[in-house]
Amino acid sequence: MQQYEYKTKNSEETAQFAERLARFLKPGDVIALEGDLGAGKTTFTKGLAKGLEIKRTVNSPTFTIIKEYRGRLPLYHMDVYRVADSMEDLGFDEYFEGDGVTVVEWAHLIEEQLPEELLTIFIYREEEDNRRLVLEPKGERYQQLCKEIFS
Repeated sequence: MQQYEYKTKNSEETAQFAERLARFLKPGDVIALEGDLGAGKTTFTKGLAKGLEIKRTVNSPTFTIIKEYRGRLPLYHMDVYRVADSMEDLGFDEYFEGDGVTVVEWAHLIEEQLPEELLTIFIYREEEDNRRLVLEPKGERYQQLCKEIFS
């Protein structure tokens, strides 16, 4: 599987990369975000929201699980960290197949419920504020998306 890598020096650059990515997104796109606590998953999502022209303040949906925002495209922001032990169907597929963009933090915890095709972004904290973003596209749509972003 082909991977793409992008390095940032601070949270602003991480958000700017996400904002740029947002310009290429379409309804039904799913982004899985992985990274340790404090790696920058929510910072990334805030940048994505800005690129989707969302005016509301974006914050982590840790206790609500899903937050919805309206912009150029709807943004469905999920934090599934707290549902890892619950195997009940929470209707995620309705979001994945919806008219917006879905971002799932801690996506590996609901791997069996994720669509087969998606873009996984691993955020690695390196020295100080530096981050390394590793994008893994699964499916033709996301391979093409990565080619567009990195061209």
